[in-house]
Amino acid sequence: MSSLVRYPGPGCVVEFLHGNRTNVAWVLAEQSGRYRLLLANRRETKLPAARVLPWAGPVYSGEHSREEIVDILTRHDQEREALAAGVDPAELWELAQGDVPRASAQWFASLLWDDPGPDRVAAVGRRMLEQKSHFKFQPPDFDIHPRDKVEARTAELEAQQRRERVVGAGQSLFRELWDCHVKGRPAPVFPDGPDATGAPGAQDQNDPESEDGDTAQALRAVLLAAMAEETGTPEAAIWATLKKGLPEDPHLPLLLAQTWGVVPEHFNAQLLAEGYAWGDAWSDAFADDIAAARQRLAALAREPEPEPYVSVDSATTRDIDDAFFVTRTPGGGYRLRLALACPALTWDFGSPLDRAVRERASSLYLPEGTSHMLPEAYGLGLYSLDRGQPRPALVMDCALDAEGALTAMQPRLTWVRVAENTTYEALEAALADAGPDSQPALAVELGLKLRARRILGGAVVVDRPDPSITLTGQGAQTRVDIGLRPACPGAQTAVSEFMILANSAAGDWGREHGVALIHRTQDITLPGDAAGVWTSPEDAHRVVRLMAPTCQELTPRRHATIGAEAYAPLTSPLRRYADLANMAQMIHVLEHGAPLWEAEELGRMLPHLTARTEAAGRIQRFRPRYWKLVYFRQNRKEQFEAVAVEDGQLVTLALPREQMYVRVPRQMLGDKIYPGQRFLIRLHKVNPLTNELRVAEAWEQ
Repeated sequence: MSSLVRYPGPGCVVEFLHGNRTNVAWVLAEQSGRYRLLLANRRETKLPAARVLPWAGPVYSGEHSREEIVDILTRHDQEREALAAGVDPAELWELAQGDVPRASAQWFASLLWDDPGPDRVAAVGRRMLEQKSHFKFQPPDFDIHPRDKVEARTAELEAQQRRERVVGAGQSLFRELWDCHVKGRPAPVFPDGPDATGAPGAQDQNDPESEDGDTAQALRAVLLAAMAEETGTPEAAIWATLKKGLPEDPHLPLLLAQTWGVVPEHFNAQLLAEGYAWGDAWSDAFADDIAAARQRLAALAREPEPEPYVSVDSATTRDIDDAFFVTRTPGGGYRLRLALACPALTWDFGSPLDRAVRERASSLYLPEGTSHMLPEAYGLGLYSLDRGQPRPALVMDCALDAEGALTAMQPRLTWVRVAENTTYEALEAALADAGPDSQPALAVELGLKLRARRILGGAVVVDRPDPSITLTGQGAQTRVDIGLRPACPGAQTAVSEFMILANSAAGDWGREHGVALIHRTQDITLPGDAAGVWTSPEDAHRVVRLMAPTCQELTPRRHATIGAEAYAPLTSPLRRYADLANMAQMIHVLEHGAPLWEAEELGRMLPHLTARTEAAGRIQRFRPRYWKLVYFRQNRKEQFEAVAVEDGQLVTLALPREQMYVRVPRQMLGDKIYPGQRFLIRLHKVNPLTNELRVAEAWEQ
């Protein structure tokens, strides 16, 4: 037996790589640069000499049987594995750093032992082959990576190992979670899956510093990223792997997350998908901006105008962004002063806070709560037109004739003090005892005239019941109730008409002064008989089908349904970004004689703002519908009133109280169907997530 040999021959122990694993072998013969080898598993193989690793030896002389050779190979393999277990390649790398750029396995072994033999050299070589982050094998030597490359490759390998660990755990976990969801069983504790409450198990999967905790956190992040419909992220790549073999369900990540307890029952995954941060915690990062705005606003404060403005909103409204004061003028006309909250006064457009608010685009008013567009310190505090508080306001001073026609509008930036924050119900109740020139009476009188003029101009007014969705309980115990808000026709007409008047006047003002504004347009032609106020379900359905979606654009065009030649919303600057931008344009003209943005600059903002506005609008439309479907599912044994609004193979029924539509096979309702026909229906197969709603039975009333 001898030490390392340079040119192995018969009787020499050699090693080679196969399947990323080191294999030990015995040279039986060599011919023309190829070896015939016997492996420790008793198999023979042929191998080019170039594939033999550069630590051949020892060499055994004499004749040996196959069994003896196998015993020798097994003994060397075990010895080398034992030696390798005690070798730290990172320590070898530290010892070699800065001395040489590359070296042989024998050189590295000499750092640990004096005159190392073949087994020790092979043990070092094996460990260095495994440590790809520190060394690169360039036969017959190892390149020594510099420190920056080692750090980068180490981080990369650790990330790869974490990913492999997450994928390995997730494949079994997600299959188990789906099975639990289908069978209605609670999820077991991680690593097979945490319980439904997310409580830690024996291995504490909620401890992010433990391996199981890190894996559990990573899998939760994967599900949240999948609900957010992320692409191009590490979590998205892991989800693409883990979802293979699971059902093709668009709500799969949500169902798995709910089963695991990552999110509660009825979690609003659409917020993640649309990239909308719920609540007000997002604004914590902008505390300094809010404090600076408070100081700037205090420095600008001045004595409010004396007019006793009144705001009218629902009882739950906390962000008051409009108020009015109306008087009768000589000749029977009206003077209407509309005070609009003015956050644009100190707003820093282009700042990080502004970009965050532009991403939100709009406040959300959902059955489970409200998420405000602006930080609540702004929209519910600094700028909300709260009773008795001096506030900056854009006042639109409107002169109208006795028929309600606008004869002049003069905007001005000022300060106001609202005398009263009242509700629709309170204003409606006050009408009974109000004198003809009182604020309630004048407001309703003018509101009705404004509506009548719009209808003469082709406006379509759909007056439908306003359902109120109430939630009690949490998670799976949430109960849904649907009621109708009290009808306040006079109060609601007055307030809505005042807002329409202000936005229409703003559109006309922008066109007359050549100021670019964001307009809401609906440039379509409606039939003459569409104009009017429509209340019955069948009439409302008929006229709504004639309408087209509105657009946001800079060109002032007609808004057919409203009956306005130009319509630039600015009455809700606390709630909608487009209104905030329009208000900023008008204020900048009033203060500086020029708009804040030219049309080209505003045009560059518009596509993204429109996309974000539409995203918020989707949440605002779909989430109440989700809760209505939950209500129907919870009341499947009840009967609901329905009205036929459209005939066909599938008859469309309206549910007036709940403001929903459902389609029914014609044969279920009878031979003769006509608009306005009334039925009682019972529902089944209600799935709020998939938007499924079917009628089980129907009876004509």
